[in-house]
Amino acid sequence: MQSPEVQLEILKRGSAQILSEAELLTKLRTGRALNIKLGVDPTAPDIHLGFTVCLQKLRDFQDLGHQAILIIGDFTAMIGDPSGRSKTRPQLSHDTIMANAKSFQQQAFKILDPTKTKTVFNGEWFEMMNFEQIIRLNSRVTLQQMLHREDFRTRIERGDSVRLHEIQYPIIQGWDSVMVKADVELGGTDQLFNILVGRDLQKEEKMPEQVVFLMPLLEGLDGVQKMSKSLNNYVGVTDAPAEMFGKLMSISDALMARYYTLLLGQEMPAIHPMDAKKELARRIVARYHSEADGDAALADFNTRFSKKDLEQAELPVVNLDLLGTDIISAVVAAYTHGFQITKSRGDARRLVEQGSVQWKSEKITDVKAPFAFTAGDVLRLDKTRAIRVG
Repeated sequence: MQSPEVQLEILKRGSAQILSEAELLTKLRTGRALNIKLGVDPTAPDIHLGFTVCLQKLRDFQDLGHQAILIIGDFTAMIGDPSGRSKTRPQLSHDTIMANAKSFQQQAFKILDPTKTKTVFNGEWFEMMNFEQIIRLNSRVTLQQMLHREDFRTRIERGDSVRLHEIQYPIIQGWDSVMVKADVELGGTDQLFNILVGRDLQKEEKMPEQVVFLMPLLEGLDGVQKMSKSLNNYVGVTDAPAEMFGKLMSISDALMARYYTLLLGQEMPAIHPMDAKKELARRIVARYHSEADGDAALADFNTRFSKKDLEQAELPVVNLDLLGTDIISAVVAAYTHGFQITKSRGDARRLVEQGSVQWKSEKITDVKAPFAFTAGDVLRLDKTRAIRVG
């Protein structure tokens, strides 16, 4: 292992908040491998890059010689984490959760070293608890504590319901920390309350309290809101290589350094911004697919946009019937069906008026001009995206 001070500097990179750095340094100075907990609820079969931020930090701990503990919340997923939610999550069956868990682990181990990761399911201990034990566990947390949560308080003030099973979630997550003897728990900034509950429960059990290690919520492709499937601003880990590469090329230059740090654990290279963005996209495609796929996606992008040879490029195909007969409708439909990106008609109008949209290699600037698309036509939407009419 490297010295505790060097480890701390490495681990701090990209973090949002550590409670506290002094506690973490003290634990690092013991010289033993720390138990680093990351709990995940497999509520969907696929994950996006925003979710991988904590996985990357867990890998950083792992590379420094610490024990990565990945808790699959087969029990907590049936409740649904209320953190940051404006309404109750739909409840899932255990069969669905376990199917999702298998897919999740396959994706997570593209970042984590599976031979150095301890994977546990929290159903292993919660399914063994009887009702008396559950009541005793609940007695350790007050309703006032739960109502301090901003998301619960906001919903109550709006007159929206907060279900009693949702109040159980922080308690259950906290008890996971007791069961795995966590020294550090990783989570997004929205997990602060839940992780603090874990500290409280560990203290009651006369255990050393875990360090709270929070990572930022990654901004999505829009550069404003956090990456989310519901907001259509995400890059999926299972996206096809060319699609993944194209999405990443659409991020702003201002976001690049953040993506390098949070998604790859690396510094952005001191090269031209366009080349840095291409390298970012290539490395991420290589991580989740293969080096060959990363190189091929880069070559394809260069063919499409650097060399402007769109006719020979592999492009998303959008059905002719979906495009309509005016350029504004066509641009909106092309983003939606070609890239799963939502653009308003106002956004499409601005792209046309600024000369970003090209049809048959000619710039389109008249927003009212009628169009008669034919199969095989190429519609370029912006600097990094184009579709082929099918």
